[in-house]
Amino acid sequence: MHFALWQYLIMLPIGILGGIVSSSVGMASLVTYPALLYLGGIPPVTANVTNTSSMIFSGFGSIFSSLPELKGHVKETINALILTLIGGIGGVYALLAAPKKDFEFAVPWFILVSALLILWPKSKKAGQKKLIHSKKGMVIALTITFLIYGAYSSYFSAGAGVLALGILAFISTEPFPVYNAIRNVAALSANVISIVIFTLKTTVYWSIALPLGIGMMIGGYIGPVIVRYVPEKVMKLTVGILALGLSAYFFYTTY
Repeated sequence: MHFALWQYLIMLPIGILGGIVSSSVGMASLVTYPALLYLGGIPPVTANVTNTSSMIFSGFGSIFSSLPELKGHVKETINALILTLIGGIGGVYALLAAPKKDFEFAVPWFILVSALLILWPKSKKAGQKKLIHSKKGMVIALTITFLIYGAYSSYFSAGAGVLALGILAFISTEPFPVYNAIRNVAALSANVISIVIFTLKTTVYWSIALPLGIGMMIGGYIGPVIVRYVPEKVMKLTVGILALGLSAYFFYTTY
């Protein structure tokens, strides 16, 4: 597939925006996936594969920027890496095996769930924030990592980050920047295993993924810096509303 010069050039700023969104609230694909569809002219499944491949660059940028938040959380980070790698293998093969039409019909629902979860108010029940320190809490956290940032993220990356953040917000005692940093590590792990399998099994448009990825690396570094200073509620409200709008658009065009 051949691309025009303007398509290559526009992917860089889109990648920067996508990287910022990815590393701050976990919704990069709500920016980059539609761009590959409508500006790149790439079919849905191939656009998702190319998008996931470019997101590895955002992961490297965000992790480097998040080193202060990751300090002292080595155990949680390693657990996230292992479970994501295992779940990611299943997610990639599910994407490759599923009919392309089924994938198109599933996309609006994935985005809608992501939007609703990010906008859902936190529970104020007493003791809930201590859940992560119990055995039950650890099981829940590890299961979330396996399903969302393993199988689901590798199947369709859009919304996986915000799904993880929304649930972790209820069970973690750590501040948002910390569990967001661990989430970024899990996302990179999922994307690495995805790229390996995608390269062997299907088509990745690397020529368009590279300028997108370079932009995402820049944005991925900027995102954690923003998280340190911008109120969590402001970021979630903004992205949640945008996600609802995008979900409505995909429902209209798909159904």
